[in-house]
Amino acid sequence: MKHVAILGAGVIGVACAHYLRRAGYEVTLIDKGRLGGACSHGNCGYVCPSHVLPHAGPGAVKMVLRTLFQRNSPLSVKPRLDWNLFDWMLRFARKCDHTSMIRAGQALHRLLGASRRLYDELLADFDADWQTQGLLFVFHTKQAFDHYHEVDALMRREFGVGATPYPTGELQQLEPALRAEVAGAYHYPCDAQLRPDRLLSEWKKRLLADGVTIRENVLFTGFARSASRLVAARTEQGDIPADAFVVATGAWTPLLADELRVRIPIQPGKGYSVTMPRSASTQGVDTPRSPNPIPRFPLIFEEHRVAVSPFADGYRIGSTMQFNGYDESTDPARVQLLLDSARLYLHDPCKGPIEETWWGWRPMVPDGVPVIGPAGPNLWLATGHGMLGLSLATGTGRLVAEMIAGVATHVDPTPYRVQRFTT
Repeated sequence: MKHVAILGAGVIGVACAHYLRRAGYEVTLIDKGRLGGACSHGNCGYVCPSHVLPHAGPGAVKMVLRTLFQRNSPLSVKPRLDWNLFDWMLRFARKCDHTSMIRAGQALHRLLGASRRLYDELLADFDADWQTQGLLFVFHTKQAFDHYHEVDALMRREFGVGATPYPTGELQQLEPALRAEVAGAYHYPCDAQLRPDRLLSEWKKRLLADGVTIRENVLFTGFARSASRLVAARTEQGDIPADAFVVATGAWTPLLADELRVRIPIQPGKGYSVTMPRSASTQGVDTPRSPNPIPRFPLIFEEHRVAVSPFADGYRIGSTMQFNGYDESTDPARVQLLLDSARLYLHDPCKGPIEETWWGWRPMVPDGVPVIGPAGPNLWLATGHGMLGLSLATGTGRLVAEMIAGVATHVDPTPYRVQRFTT
């Protein structure tokens, strides 16, 4: 039996461990913190085949330049002399054409669809608050709601992903938590949602039961090599020998460039979330007659780029994108932006105590397509999933296991290849 060591125990690394173990490999999962403790912990839990369009597309550069000078913009870039950020921005700008957008969208569409189906299989006996009622893209202004018809038409035509529009009157019946001033929404029935911390907790139990070795709080320091092959992962607690290695370190991947001997243009895009309990007025009630009902559906407030996830015991408000390097501070202004945005759309937002304020670094690549594939004779990368790590995890894990095993893959791996950034 071959032994595979995986660096990174976020949702991508965990998924790789799951499918490699199912394929018969001995697996060791290594993380410098705890399993699922970084970007996989506090996200909004969306599994969303609707998110096929990358951030890079026609008009994106103009939008970025415009929002940079808006105080309450969901996008924030810290001005600094940083060649890697400048290079990333140039690469991003080069991908902001229609052809590149559709090509990236097709790659995302295939992996998102596969991941959604695999989640249905995986979660049959997991307690992860799995909800499959779809997702609402909500618009505050009629102009934005009407304009989205063009996006909906493009997504139907290019990817076969369709949504049902709900103008404001019908929307109040579908989602009574929204204010009457909201102009409308598009409902994507293909999307689903879960509680990410519960998913990782359940998955950890499954991995341990299946015989996966999990090494938490173990700091990776480099690789031991023999000629061109890796023979061990070196850590502060000793070497971990293996036959193959998977690097699923997300936003930390660029910091390992010297050891990997490959440089992937990844920028850490900091996102925030706040998790809140149900207020006294909403405990146990979610009917249209409730005075201030909690949302029934996961919601995305499209103009403000803010997401809301209803959970059994509360809800989470998240998003924003902050490019400020590996800055570990919490920006209160970004947290307040989430709360202020939610108040524009919801009857009863943010009235209870905040249970958790969280931030995490998303591994952003310029073209929006994850990096999955071989980077050496016995080295594979699974990184660069941006804001879609949870949505793409199961498909990524299965694809990595198939590539290492040398069997037919369930999706064509070509669009995700490492070499698109190295040649």
